[in-house]
Amino acid sequence: MSEDVALRPVREDDLATIEDLQVNPERTGEFAWFGWRDVRAWRRRWEENGLLHPEQGTLMVVRAAESLGFVTWRTIHRTTASTNLSIGIGMLPEARGHGYGTQAHRLIARYLFAHTLVHRIEADTEVENIAEQRALEKAGFVREGVTRSCAWRDGAWRDGVTYSLLRTDPPV
Repeated sequence: MSEDVALRPVREDDLATIEDLQVNPERTGEFAWFGWRDVRAWRRRWEENGLLHPEQGTLMVVRAAESLGFVTWRTIHRTTASTNLSIGIGMLPEARGHGYGTQAHRLIARYLFAHTLVHRIEADTEVENIAEQRALEKAGFVREGVTRSCAWRDGAWRDGVTYSLLRTDPPV
């Protein structure tokens, strides 16, 4: 596994990659294809704030000059006194299976703990998405449990798995 994976802000020329990973069923991967949808919101948000906002954000996962995919986060308000962040990832097919996703999860967690006051970062995936579960665990996330029938994909309700990483967890 190479250690030269990095995160960087999204540039305008990255929007085509992000959009492709949202609407191209041959590129999204089995667990990220949710049907055809309008992806113009990505471009509008990029024009407004570069996809960096206190409530949500997106960064590109890169290796040298090569784009590998992207990571996202959004704020979850649990109570009036506490918020958590939920992260997601979309990797290009040619970048999958090389450990880049694990590195990207580590990097986004470090970034968010360094630049926010959040104490808890969450990630959810489908029960059948073993590769993503392994990547999260290798990045230090702890499996918390199964959420039954939480996501609709491909004509069926799917069970999910929730993972978390706390600021106080030992670094991996």
